Amino acid sequence: MTDRVTAPYGAWPSPIAASDVARGERRLGHPSVAGDEIWWEESRPDEGGRTTVMHRDSEGALTELLGPEWDAGTRVHEYGGRSFLPVPRGDDTAATRYGIVFANRADQRLYLLTEGATAPVPISPEPETPGGLRYADPALGADGTSLVCVQERHPARGTAEQDAQENRPVRSIVSIPLSGRAADDPGAVTELVSGADFYASPSPAPDGRHLAWIAWNHPRMPWDGTELRVGSLDGDGPVTGAYTLKGGVAESVLSPLWRDSTTLVFLSDWPGWWNLYEIGLTGPAIALYPAEEEFTHGFSLGLQPYRLLDDGRLVALHGHADLTPGVYDPGTAELFPLETGLESWQTLAGDGTTVVGLAAGTHTPQSLVRLDPGTGRTEILRRSREDLPDPRYLPTPRTTEFSGRYGGTVHATVYPPANPDAVGEGRAPYVVWVHGGPVAKALGSLDLAKAYFTSRGIGVVDVNYGGSIGFGRTYRERLHGQWGVIDVEDATAAARALVEEGVADPERLAVRGGSAGGLTTLLALCGDTFACGTSSWGVTDLLRLAAETHDFESRYLDGLVGPLPGYAATYRERSPINRVADLAAPVLILQGTDDPVVPPTQARALASGLAERSIRHALLEFGGEGHGLRSAANQQRALEAELAFYGEVLGFTPPDVPAIELVTGRAAEDGRADGAEGPSADGAGGSGEEADADLVAEPLPPLDGDGGAESRTADEQAGRP
Repeated sequence: MTDRVTAPYGAWPSPIAASDVARGERRLGHPSVAGDEIWWEESRPDEGGRTTVMHRDSEGALTELLGPEWDAGTRVHEYGGRSFLPVPRGDDTAATRYGIVFANRADQRLYLLTEGATAPVPISPEPETPGGLRYADPALGADGTSLVCVQERHPARGTAEQDAQENRPVRSIVSIPLSGRAADDPGAVTELVSGADFYASPSPAPDGRHLAWIAWNHPRMPWDGTELRVGSLDGDGPVTGAYTLKGGVAESVLSPLWRDSTTLVFLSDWPGWWNLYEIGLTGPAIALYPAEEEFTHGFSLGLQPYRLLDDGRLVALHGHADLTPGVYDPGTAELFPLETGLESWQTLAGDGTTVVGLAAGTHTPQSLVRLDPGTGRTEILRRSREDLPDPRYLPTPRTTEFSGRYGGTVHATVYPPANPDAVGEGRAPYVVWVHGGPVAKALGSLDLAKAYFTSRGIGVVDVNYGGSIGFGRTYRERLHGQWGVIDVEDATAAARALVEEGVADPERLAVRGGSAGGLTTLLALCGDTFACGTSSWGVTDLLRLAAETHDFESRYLDGLVGPLPGYAATYRERSPINRVADLAAPVLILQGTDDPVVPPTQARALASGLAERSIRHALLEFGGEGHGLRSAANQQRALEAELAFYGEVLGFTPPDVPAIELVTGRAAEDGRADGAEGPSADGAGGSGEEADADLVAEPLPPLDGDGGAESRTADEQAGRP
């Protein structure tokens, strides 16, 4: 055992390198199970973020089903969701053999890969425009010969259909034959349900006579108000006699699951929390287990937070920010918690007898886990990463509550510096992490990106500010009309509370956030609490966001800020691009050049505004990246740049990290400003020409009666050329 050295906070020697964080993790998603066979999605940062589908057979052998030329992923809602489904294929053998249907990221078509086949074959039509037909949330038809899923149709430019739909994508629920007939005959695709703006969770009844689904319309988001609807399936035609079972404009209903052919289990936040309910095809809904807990992580296409067992019991995730499993017994109406030793579960899959899930712990990486519902015993089948650092270098999180403005509760998790080899003097610097969404949440499970900083002597506090999921509808609705206010106040309150506790250095506080969290970060820097901040693909201009963003979120700001054009002044007031005069702290800006959610023009306009006022900053653009970084090389570059940025501003020199030079002027035509590195991240595939696009803010689009967003094409809203 060595003696601990005294070293400046931020400069502690650490065995956790940025390359370890970026390259060592496989992100697992959307498991499926049938008997002893298990499938799941698995992303590969070392392969540019490509997602494949993995299979584990009854003997435990692992097989990668998709070759390197295939990338499973759907772009429905731009954020995607479940993109594959195992499907039984009939043959002459007694045992059921399975293939998989998956959406291919490049062209968004559906493909079928059967066991023993050399390559997948398309089963959906070729779209008129690249990526113009997208599919997500697949379910197997009751007859086993078709796939039921959400379809998102992006009309070709200049077509009558496009004009009729005001340039917006059209969504429906469709049935696609597994035979592949629709690949060459678009007429073989049957439109089952249409008319709403959005759909999720298409669920055929076991006897094939009914279809249940979730629907909602602009301007609501799925956590604001949805409807659980059901209709009859008669032959090969559309659903008939559809009606609403539960839900409305102020009730979010999610995740329907058939208990039998006439009874559905679902989630509703009608009492203020997403709880379990049951309803028949007629009659009222029955609350199964009322509790001030959430039984879901919120909305995501394909999310499965509970599963039905053959004996009638339910295995359900429940809790607040982090969820753990329990077993609900309808005979006693009791929920029995399962002690699994894993504190944060994301999703479940089951076939009535076998249950698997994705789970993690404070010192356990995300893992594919088989769960015994009777005992809570778990068996880890696959880890997202194999090599972990010595646990002494991992922070031990502390879940806490702070008092926000006017005494409101602020939920947060504190990760203090942790390193067995080093100690600092005085108080440590702390970085406030602000999650995106903004209606989302931060989990307390192992995150090596946090350990990258805490092992070097930089503390982290992850804030679930007002508006976050996990603490009931009232807490979520604190953000209604208050985005850019409540979130900023809560992030600032968390930092000040740590100062008052005596653990954080008041002169060395930083804030960082991505996407919606980037807006919170930049507005927080307009106060006097933080010394610097990092905005990753962050929102800088709310009016521009309303005009340019994709359809799924094109009316999101109606609830977060207010409807346009009436609230245009509020949009300007809460846009960081218009608050540069109040922003004196240095800023690191990270941005993907192909971001359809927050287009790169926002980051460039912010850099231009900072340069005009000689505020120290750095803009790193990552060529080919979207809303977030998929490439391991880009993730590594971003982490190292962030650490170097904190060192430059907070006064320490981190070892083994390339220095970053902050500029105060505008980037020159050769991609360099004041002798500094140009705005493109060299290791990220970006070129000087690509990054040197005009950084001057473009004029805002004119506001019409609909706020301007509806007059733009779907491609322009998504930030595509």
